[in-house]
Order: sequence, then structure tokens, then C-alpha cells
Amino acid sequence: MERPVPSTFQLPSSLSKHYHPYFTPAEVQYLSDKQRGKLSVSQEEKARQQACGFIEAVGSKIGFPRRTIATAQNLYQRFHLFFPRKDFNYHDVSLAALYVSTKMHDTLKKPREILMVAYAVRFPELAAKSKTVGGEVDMDPMTVEHDRQRVLAVERLILETICFNFTSKMPFPYVIKLGRKLGASKKLIKFAWRLTVDSHRTPVPLMYPPNTVALGCIYTAALLSTIEPTASSNTDDESDREVANLLKQKGDWETTYMAEAEDLEEIAHTLIDLLMQAAQNPSANTSPRTPSSPSPHPSPRNQHFSSSGPPHTPQIPYKSDQLLQLKISMRENEHPPRPDRPLLSTPDLSATYSGNDVALLGKNEGTVRFLFGPPGVVGHGV
Repeated sequence: MERPVPSTFQLPSSLSKHYHPYFTPAEVQYLSDKQRGKLSVSQEEKARQQACGFIEAVGSKIGFPRRTIATAQNLYQRFHLFFPRKDFNYHDVSLAALYVSTKMHDTLKKPREILMVAYAVRFPELAAKSKTVGGEVDMDPMTVEHDRQRVLAVERLILETICFNFTSKMPFPYVIKLGRKLGASKKLIKFAWRLTVDSHRTPVPLMYPPNTVALGCIYTAALLSTIEPTASSNTDDESDREVANLLKQKGDWETTYMAEAEDLEEIAHTLIDLLMQAAQNPSANTSPRTPSSPSPHPSPRNQHFSSSGPPHTPQIPYKSDQLLQLKISMRENEHPPRPDRPLLSTPDLSATYSGNDVALLGKNEGTVRFLFGPPGVVGHGV
């Protein structure tokens, strides 16, 4: 009698799941390639922008503060570092991420409330026909309940992915404090704030701490201010140019602000790429705008929009060839990139992220121990 062939993959009876606050660019690329499936890089980027735009629209319509929307966009991208895109509908993941974010920032809404606003965003023709005061879409109760259960199922996966760590540090306060410290103009600080909003449509907040993200957005805003059509030689523009010149060079400011010039350059390239996408496809549901432009999504905080018809989408103030020229000039004068190494001691990414750490997630079998820090850090003040 032949012995049975053992299973090629057997679920472990127990494991420890570590929380990773940040990932290196090498880790993000490795994990993205792993979960992308048959999608191309451009298709993956389109899916990311579609989901982040949906979160932006729903969150703004409900009236969530920026921290809730930004964290939800970050959670969505973190989720798909560990779970394949093909296995989940982006509406479900987006709404689950938004729901978890409301818990993290104490802006809680019930899943049904979020779903009803999402229906109004997804089906504006039905919302226009609604006779209710809030414009609630008349949906089949069974459909609503089915969607609610799916959102709650994904919510569990997101909570387990972040190891139930509800700590969330945002870069927005740093933009104001560091901008003032650097002597930037109010216009530049406002512009950097909007770029910080847009940075959450990219993997930047997954790779860098909030102070580095804030400095990267200030640096990007200072670079972009040099190509604005209304640029002039007043005192503010001079101070903004000084900010750009300071942050593009290595110096004592790196120790003072605990950031490095190479990281700011990578953040700037990522944000300029995002702006180039928006400039090439103005009809897309994108966020990048000048500081004075209103949000394209109506919300209780933006009552100046008309309730009838879609809001007017302001034009991107930059042309793609201007942005491309800026990127070329940056590449000619920037510093060599830092060694692309993982944060952990082992250089083997396939061993570090083998998939075993998510094997038991969402299942009611086995034992999972959730730890609030990466391996080698837990137990040392964490």
C-alpha cells in the first residue's frame, strides 16, 4: 500500500504576525510584484488611483476629516501588499479601509452609513432620483446586507494585517511646523499640504515616516513653484527658492530633521509622476490641485458646490512636458540613491515575506500572535 502524498502546503498550527510600520522601496516593489498577478505596472497604478479616488469621494461626501481619508488610502495600499488584487473587489477593500480608519481616528460611522454614501457615489443617477432628504439611494435590503457582510469580512483582514495596531502618525502637522521652521511662505506651505494629501495616493507613506514625507512634500512644492505661470521675483519666491536649494543639498538639516536628501528626491519624483498622470488624463478622478483650488467632491465641509450636477474639476496647472523637464533636471543633479536593502537583517525578501504570516489571517483555526513591531524590535521598548 502506497503512502499518501503529503500536502504541498499545510497551515501552521500557530504563528507570530509582526507589524511593519514602514517598508523599504525594495520591499514594496517585491510585495507589489507578488500580489499584482497578471496586471501590468500601469494597470496596477490605474487600479490604485481608482480606489484612492473612490475613498476620497466617499470620505469627502460624508465629511470625514483629512486624517481619516488619508489613513484609509494608506490602509488600502498596505492591504494589497499581502493580498492579491484579483481576489478582492476594490469597492469592498476601499470601504473596509475607510471603516477601519474611522475607528483609528475616532470618527466612527456604521458600515451601512458608509455603504449608502458609497452607493450615491457609484450610482449618481439613482441618487438624483432619490426623494429622501439626504439623497439616500433606494437599494435592495438583501444587496445592502450582502455588501455589509463583505465589508466586515475584509475589515477583519485589514485589522489582522495591521496587527490591531491603531497607532497612526500623520505628516500634516509636520508640514506646517517644518515649513515655518524652514522659513517657507504661507503659499508654499499650503501647496505642500495639498501635495501631502496627494502623497497618500502613492506608496510614499508606507516607505517613509511622517517627518520625511512632510519634508519631501515641502521640497516638491518648492521645486514646482519655480515653474508656476504666476512666478515672480517677490520676497516669498526668494525664500521658497532658498528652501529648495537647502533641501536639495546634503547638510546639517538632515541631522536636525532626521531625514536624508536622497529620500526627499525619491518622494519628489513619485509626486511629480502623479501630477504627470493627472496632466495627461484630466478627466480622471485625481486629487492633485493647486492650494487655492476647491475639492472636486462635494461634502458638508464644501457647501459652495451646487447640489445639481457634477462639480467642475479644476485644471491641472502644469503641463506634462514641464513636469518631465523638471524630472530630467533633477536627475542630472541629484545624489546617488541609497543602497536598496530591507529593513530586517536578512537580505532574502522571499524568506521574510513567504506568505506564511498571512496564512491564518481571516480563519478561525490555529493561533496567531499579533505583535506591534517588526522582528528584532519587539521587546526592546515596543
